[in-house]
Amino acid sequence: HSIGQEVVGLFCMILLTLTALVANIVVMVIILKTPLFRKFIFVCHLCVVNLLSAIFLMPLGIISSSSCFNWVIYSIAECKAVIFLNICFISASILTICIISVERYYYIVHPLRYEVKMTIRLAVAGVVFIWVKSVLITVLALVAWPHGNGATSASRCTVYWSPGAHKKVFVILFSITCFILPTIIILAVYSSIYRVARTASLQQAPVPAQAVAPRHRCDSIASQVTIFTARILMLPRLIPDRLLGSNKAILTLVLIVGQFLCCWLPFFAFHLHSSVPLVTVGGGHGEMVVTWIAYSSFAVNPFFYGLLNRQIREELARLRRSCLNHPLGQELCLSISEASVQENFLQFLQRATCTLETHTSCISPSPRNRLDQTTTSFPTPGQVPEESS
Repeated sequence: HSIGQEVVGLFCMILLTLTALVANIVVMVIILKTPLFRKFIFVCHLCVVNLLSAIFLMPLGIISSSSCFNWVIYSIAECKAVIFLNICFISASILTICIISVERYYYIVHPLRYEVKMTIRLAVAGVVFIWVKSVLITVLALVAWPHGNGATSASRCTVYWSPGAHKKVFVILFSITCFILPTIIILAVYSSIYRVARTASLQQAPVPAQAVAPRHRCDSIASQVTIFTARILMLPRLIPDRLLGSNKAILTLVLIVGQFLCCWLPFFAFHLHSSVPLVTVGGGHGEMVVTWIAYSSFAVNPFFYGLLNRQIREELARLRRSCLNHPLGQELCLSISEASVQENFLQFLQRATCTLETHTSCISPSPRNRLDQTTTSFPTPGQVPEESS
């Protein structure tokens, strides 16, 4: 490769690493600093995994991928440690994303059941399950690994260059447990959420009482024209706002699933293809490209699962103004129409599902409804609920 390509590649890898460091730290600080956000254990856990990957895994990936570090030689023990970190963090990240999708499914489709069963103990059990499964899968990769005091180049210390016939079995098992099954679950879960969004978009927006029956009847022509004009202008505003919220929900779901597949499908397809007998796959540059496409997930996850949330962005703006010693009293207040358009798509779908499936329970004065009617809604783990209008 030319020197220019090497410089550009090295710059992109360093930029991705720094982005992963900063973005994940910012989201973690916001979640841990804000009392109402501290129950979002899975989103915070995803940021922890991404941050650990940015600290340990991505710098090792730079050494393995750039020709500037061809002089680096790993011992057998050091190569085992590199592969352990690689497989463990990749597994933990994908499994956490899978659990977040399942959590969102129950939050939206079965809100009442979610509130009863979703506890801190269950969330901690989910985190423990993620790490136990990740470590067990990583241990399988190191089974039958050659022992001794040998050495290997840093660029060849990867799963693709792993010696032994057990590599093919491991790659297939690793791909099934850490990509194929989670992908099936994610697609099934978000397909169900998509159906809820589509059903919600077909519902007619309720007409306010002011638009149906005015307080005082007036028979004057001017008053009747005013009332008629208000009705005409108000109804087109309400229905597009609701449809726009649903379209935003559908677009967000497509972006989340698309981002996951774009990052991880090339990586696992490459290793699965390399495990097929009598198939020669060019390593080196090809493996480096798919590996860093996968590593980019560590940098973009905090945006898709954290900073795209309006309430987290507002909290980040408050922290920034506080650091700059700006008065916090000058907050920007969204209008009713803006808030309805920009509200969180999960809260929109959850209310739509509540209307479609548990209408009676929603009308009853349950603690959830009383909380929803207050200014500050009670947060749920896995996603920060937006302020409803």
